[in-house]
Amino acid sequence: MKKILIPIDFSRHSEYALEVAATIAKKNSATLVVLHMMGLSEAVLTKDESQEMFEAIYYMKLAEKRFNDFLDKDYLKGIVVETTVQNYKEFHEINNVAQDFEADLIVMGSHGASGLKEVFVGSNTEKVVRTSNIPVLVVKNAMDHFEMNKVVFACDFNMDFIEPFKKAWNFFKNLDAEFQVVFINTPEKFMTTQAMEEKAFKFMLYSGLENSDIFENIVYYCDYNLEQGIYSFANKFNADLIVIPTHGRRGLAHFFSENVGEALVNHSDLPIMTFKV
Repeated sequence: MKKILIPIDFSRHSEYALEVAATIAKKNSATLVVLHMMGLSEAVLTKDESQEMFEAIYYMKLAEKRFNDFLDKDYLKGIVVETTVQNYKEFHEINNVAQDFEADLIVMGSHGASGLKEVFVGSNTEKVVRTSNIPVLVVKNAMDHFEMNKVVFACDFNMDFIEPFKKAWNFFKNLDAEFQVVFINTPEKFMTTQAMEEKAFKFMLYSGLENSDIFENIVYYCDYNLEQGIYSFANKFNADLIVIPTHGRRGLAHFFSENVGEALVNHSDLPIMTFKV
């Protein structure tokens, strides 16, 4: 891992993401690329050329000052930090920035407060997740001692998820992390043990990892709904991170297609990483 992109809006959630990214960067000798999307209004962009130029310079100077203040953190000492201000207004354009800087990971904060669905679906975070070609790590709270030693990969072994599964497996293998795969069995989509194992074996066979220890160590976990099951198992496993695959064309709405009981779910303090199909 050589470069990590952090989109910021100077909020405390951005700072949560920045500190986590700094922790990862130190362990991997990576460079941080801190992005602020300025998003100048149409009113500015349609003014005459001279006025537009002066206003653009003003906003750039303002962003530069805010960058200097925002990046004045002890935990950034010793880390190479690049900054970039882009006049973007669409969150899908963050993927373009990631490609331009050859980033390996995007780390961003989220204002979501009540479970996976609220963190992602319909939010700005979900827009980034849906369009990013590289992994996205979403941080919702301050993390005093962030680690990626134990990760839970939640998957229903849909064949569409083979590629993100392989990407995640290789990503965490390189970090020497414990990679635990879990299948959440719910009453609404109940499967027998034999059916789950057959589905998992077919998935592993097509992924080329059927002979690895992953298949033997898959956990089949029963709970009332998907989201509660993921959180419950992750807490039981003492996971540092929850990892899930997602369809780019439909975001995480596909992953949460079942009726999630919001009243049963408390928001998780665990960061979440996504890998797109």
